[in-house]
Order: sequence, then C-alpha cells, then structure tokens
Amino acid sequence: MRFIQTFELLPFLDTVVSLTAAFILGVLIGAERQYRQRTAGLRTTALVALGAAAFVDLAMRLEGASGAIRVIAYVVSGIGFLGAGVIMKEGMNVRGLNTAATLWCSAAVGACAGADMVAEAALITVFVIAGNTLLRPLVNAINRIPLNEQSSEATYEVVVTTDPLSLAVVREALVEHLEAAQYPVSDITTTERGDDAVEVIAKLISTAVDRKELDNVVERLELLPAVKHATWESSTAD
Repeated sequence: MRFIQTFELLPFLDTVVSLTAAFILGVLIGAERQYRQRTAGLRTTALVALGAAAFVDLAMRLEGASGAIRVIAYVVSGIGFLGAGVIMKEGMNVRGLNTAATLWCSAAVGACAGADMVAEAALITVFVIAGNTLLRPLVNAINRIPLNEQSSEATYEVVVTTDPLSLAVVREALVEHLEAAQYPVSDITTTERGDDAVEVIAKLISTAVDRKELDNVVERLELLPAVKHATWESSTAD
C-alpha cells in the first residue's frame, strides 16, 4: 500500500495538533454564537475552522509554504460565499453581518492552526470572542444615546427570541406590552434562527420614544417563560 510507504509519524502528529487546535478554538468561538441563538452556531463555526485548517495543512504537507499561501487565498474568497448565506435583508435592515464576520474570522483561526501557527490562532480566538462579548455593552450604550430627532428620522424595533411552539403566544404578548406602553406597532415579522429559535420583530409607528420606557417593556418581556431574549434597536435613515 502507498499509505505505508508515505506515512510519516512526526508530520502526522503535527497534523493532529493543527486540526485539534482548530477544532477546539472553533468550538470556543461557536459556543458564544450558539448561546445567543445565531444562525451559524457551534457546529458551523467549528467546521469552518477545522476545514480551513485541513486545507492549509494539506497544502503545507504537499508543497510547503508557497502552496499554503495559494490555498489560504482560496479559503479567504471561498468563505465569503458561506458568509453570504447567513446575511439577510429585511426591508431597510440587514441582519447576519456579525455572524458572517465571525465565520470569516473562524476561517482565519483555522488557517493559522493549519499553518502551524497555533499561538496566533489562539490569539485571534481571544479577540473574536472579546469582540462578540465585551463590545456588546458598548454597542448597547451607543445605541441608547438620544438621537437628534430634528436631523434624523429614527426607526425603532423590539426583537424577542422564542421557540417555534411559543411563537403565537409571544407575538401576542409583545403587541400587548407595546400597546400598554402607548407604542403602537406598524408591522410585525418573524425570522427563524436555527431549528429551535424564532425572532419576533415589532416595528413601531414613528413617534416620540422614551428609551427608558422601551427598556422597561423589554425587561417585562424577558420575564415571560417562553421568551429567551428580548431587546430593542434603533436605526436612522441618514
């Protein structure tokens, strides 16, 4: 068998280290995405990192650094098609950009691991997880800064995540809580987030919005047993 003739123990162990590191680091990144019920969760992120590592490691074994560089270029462009699959446009809003960026970074983690740069792969993983967690409070704080209503027209949405079986109940509760707070709903849509999560998005009719009141509405919604997560978002036309 040609396998017996070409098999080398040390290069094989090197491949084991590279793929194992890529898999573990991909799982760490994906765990945060899975916890937040994003479209690309733990399995997808881990497989992206593992696949990138496998291709780069294969090129390293066959052609050395020059071959790995060519494969990395294809990985960078190829992962763009995968990321495009999680980006969705809903009216004026675009969702999934952060998830696509996370997949892109996961491929970078895998490419580093496949190129035997495990320490660099771990460092990228730390930055990716920090970007998806530590920056979230800062983003929320910036989003809640009062807008200049005279210079920009703001659109407000309340987003609630639930399971498919509780969709009707949560949707009705969302409308009731907003109407009780004197915030009529102009439109309400639903978006699937994996097999066991659905987002209910209520768009408010253009009106003066008290952010503290919206915070209170969100807090009351999160107390409902069927609600996994609730938040509100604002965007401007300019």
